[in-house]
Amino acid sequence: MKKPISSLSKFSVIAVCAILWHGCAEKKISIAEYGPEVLNNWNQKVMEVAVEEDGLLTLKGLRTISMMHIAIHDALNSISPVYGTYAFSESKGQGDPLATAAYAAYLVATAQYPDKKDQFDAELHLWLPDPENPYSNAKVLAEKSVNAILQKRHQDAWDGAAEYTWHPMAPGVYAEFNEHSGTPEGFIFGSGWAKAEPFMLPAPDHFRSPPPPDIQSEAYTKAFNEVKEVGGTQNEIRTTDQEHLAMWWKDFVENSHNRLVRQLVLKEELNLWEAARLYALMNMAVYDAYINVFDNKFHYNHWRPYTAIRWADNDENPDTEADPDWNNLHKHTYAFPSYPSAHGTASSAAMETLAHTLGKGYDYSFVMVTEEVDSAGPFSEKVKMDPPTRSFDSFSDAGLEASLSRIYLGIHFRYDSEEGHRLGQKIGDYAVQNFLLPLTEKGGQ
Repeated sequence: MKKPISSLSKFSVIAVCAILWHGCAEKKISIAEYGPEVLNNWNQKVMEVAVEEDGLLTLKGLRTISMMHIAIHDALNSISPVYGTYAFSESKGQGDPLATAAYAAYLVATAQYPDKKDQFDAELHLWLPDPENPYSNAKVLAEKSVNAILQKRHQDAWDGAAEYTWHPMAPGVYAEFNEHSGTPEGFIFGSGWAKAEPFMLPAPDHFRSPPPPDIQSEAYTKAFNEVKEVGGTQNEIRTTDQEHLAMWWKDFVENSHNRLVRQLVLKEELNLWEAARLYALMNMAVYDAYINVFDNKFHYNHWRPYTAIRWADNDENPDTEADPDWNNLHKHTYAFPSYPSAHGTASSAAMETLAHTLGKGYDYSFVMVTEEVDSAGPFSEKVKMDPPTRSFDSFSDAGLEASLSRIYLGIHFRYDSEEGHRLGQKIGDYAVQNFLLPLTEKGGQ
């Protein structure tokens, strides 16, 4: 559970000298001795439960993960303040760090998934190895931190009902294609997300993207022809690597990027405090990225390539040519407007936070692993990825590749993807510049 002192961060010197109080006795503990394993275990456990329940098609799993890591972060920084807190702080908080983190995770998880309590009970017991120690201080501190974040997010509209008004068919206007999305007639996904309360952004529309290109413009024509060529089911232009990355990046951002963090916090030997901050910031940034990008999507209500290519005879652009039989690589389109790319926004927001919290900057070599993805839409048959890995030399390159992958999948125009990448970077930068700041910078929070 503990590890040797790491020289990862300039803030470690502060951490090493911290004095923690718990029970009735004074005990000096080096923060750097506490590793991130407890966070990794709980992160993976809750993510597995979320995937099992709804396939990550709602915000519930990501919201739960975010609240869980916030509660852990705030409790740890009440024991020894290294970073600013989000929803809770207590001067000279008492509690064993590992037990406090485990209790906080357990309390959030059971509050959101009460039917999985037995699984969470078993996980909690792994982190309370001393049966003679009641860990009462840790439990009390964890309860305070958890109650604070649950109260703060009470009635945050994460599961608000979708409201959407369909518009007559017109150039550039989002149109229904339920035969391709596999959804009931009249179904629209995610309009309620645009109204949910962000964790960090002041409002869902805090970052407004510029409008997509006019349908009669040269920029649109170029993007139209590109996705028509490289995103089609079968073509000789898309390379083997482009086809691989198109499918490989299909995993939901909250799943693939939390999986990456579980790998990196061990590789870089982050201590418990550092890892707790990273997890909290990244997941809040991904959550807010979804909220902000869906607000943009429904603001512009822009059509998908599937509609644009099949209906091009009616788009009033003489330089586009219709193909009524065109289909994309995985023969599926998601049932919500196209611009900007949600996947690109969320991936780039996550990568931006990693660049600023891992302690390595943008230029950093790493490998991501995705074993399998949906062959088409959600709940379709899984397909194995061969190879299951992709390698990157920087976080920004990875975020951009995730964004551009949607062109080769045939579900986004290039301007959707490029704007998603820019928007995600703005959101990630906003997170690291304004939340959970090191207390030696700007006085913390």
